[in-house]
Amino acid sequence: MYSYSDFDEAFVRTRVAQFTNQVERRLDGSLTEDEFRPLRLMNGLYLQLHAYMLRIAIPYGSLNPGQMRQLAYIADTWDKGYGHFTTRQNIQFNWPKLPEVPAILSALADVQMHSIQTSGNCVRNVTADHFAGAAADEIADPRPYAELLRQWSTDHPEFQFLPRKFKIAITGAPNDRAVTAAHDIGLRIVRNAAGETGFQVLVGGGLGRTPMVAMVVRDFLPEADLLPYVEAVLSVYNSFGRRDNKFKARIKITLHETGKDEITRLVEAEFARLRPLFGGNDQKLLADIREAFAPPAFRNAPVDAYDAFHTADPVFRAWADTNLTAHRNDQYAIVTVSLKAPGKTPGDATSEQMRLLADLAERYGHGDLRISHEQNVILPHVHKSDLPVLHAALVKAGLGTANVGLLSDIIACPGMDYCALATARSIPVAQELATHFEALKLEHEIGPLKIKISGCINACGHHHVGHIGILGLDRAGVENYQITLGGDGTEDAVIGEKTGPGFAYDEIVPAIERILRAYLGLRQEASETFLQAFKRVGMEPFKAALYASEGAQDAA
Repeated sequence: MYSYSDFDEAFVRTRVAQFTNQVERRLDGSLTEDEFRPLRLMNGLYLQLHAYMLRIAIPYGSLNPGQMRQLAYIADTWDKGYGHFTTRQNIQFNWPKLPEVPAILSALADVQMHSIQTSGNCVRNVTADHFAGAAADEIADPRPYAELLRQWSTDHPEFQFLPRKFKIAITGAPNDRAVTAAHDIGLRIVRNAAGETGFQVLVGGGLGRTPMVAMVVRDFLPEADLLPYVEAVLSVYNSFGRRDNKFKARIKITLHETGKDEITRLVEAEFARLRPLFGGNDQKLLADIREAFAPPAFRNAPVDAYDAFHTADPVFRAWADTNLTAHRNDQYAIVTVSLKAPGKTPGDATSEQMRLLADLAERYGHGDLRISHEQNVILPHVHKSDLPVLHAALVKAGLGTANVGLLSDIIACPGMDYCALATARSIPVAQELATHFEALKLEHEIGPLKIKISGCINACGHHHVGHIGILGLDRAGVENYQITLGGDGTEDAVIGEKTGPGFAYDEIVPAIERILRAYLGLRQEASETFLQAFKRVGMEPFKAALYASEGAQDAA
């Protein structure tokens, strides 16, 4: 894992001192709220529905145990004993008091963390595959490249005031677990015919008010060209992106209005100008960074105990079958710890749970933790012989839910419970869906399913790429929930299709049940997933089941 250099340390401490002074000036009235707003946003501090919210960067989702313990300490000392992990691989604290924010930032700096550029019209937290460095299907570890992009983009003087916020994601495997096609720039590590490592470059993805899947602008970009090419994309966007209308300011609109061919031509021309200016220092830096991501010292030990436990214990087996992923070392497994126990808030972890996860990572996981964009915590390197005792500890702490990739593993934004922009509740819908289908005992029968919920058009819950997406809106002061079907956030990314009229709050859970019961009747065999069935039969059978009661009322 990357550790701060002396420059990094000094930079972050200086920012803490600057923001401390700005907070003091706001408190004594020297700064108005309008003057303070851009300053606090540059440091990740939002004014939400009920209180301030502090968003803390977790670069490419990577944490060490000391950092996780510090987040637990912050939760207990300056918040309400919990934190919320987000779809940007960040953590948010929802109740900090303004006078105490400088102390929080100082505590973060003590463990090489910060909240810089978690807001504002700049390059946000660079996200990556949460299984990076561990996955069996990985071509190359994307984290060194993500760290290079983080260092390059942090406080970049040209890109602090872009037309709109800018998001970059990178994956190192053919199976895209970073939703790269829904980002302003998506980078997929590939190899060319000569076996050289490079990137497929996607530009112009994004969800929100106008959801779009990114377009491929380079099939193969050599590794050495990464920074100048990304800089070329941002330079073109900075020049041509619209600043007259924030709803049309993202690069996806620039690409759509200008055209892919013209944008690609402009990017390539800017790249040709910039490339000679990069004399190789970026590659020297990358080499140094790469050393920090050397694989851990995997131990060689028998796995017979795991095999026996898997056979003998049905509770452990159910958890292992859903929450474990193949590791590149066949003696190891990647563990996904679900933060989605039915009835709980998706993505929330208490301080006690954070401390336990830190302890488990230290004891069994080579000191490595990840946060996924799906709002779960990952232990990427666990020897199979340690899995039974690890599982027992997770169960005791309420973290042993065996539901990863299933219906109750729901992505949900904070919605109207916290967010000032939200127009409907998200968290209660997720909770009710999970508990409803737990009571029906249908979750495992339904199988792999991704439900994603957003409480407003900004789509922080990624509902557009959910197999089932739910969007909460305000209709004349009443919550109304639209449903989309068939979305996909993988390498085969597609935006879901709207089913039709929305549903009231008390109708949305029964509506989802009708869709899923229709799926169970439509699938050809038990192994056909919801998404596969939808692609085969299309929208109409689901739509007929969804609105069947309305049709019956019309006929009457």
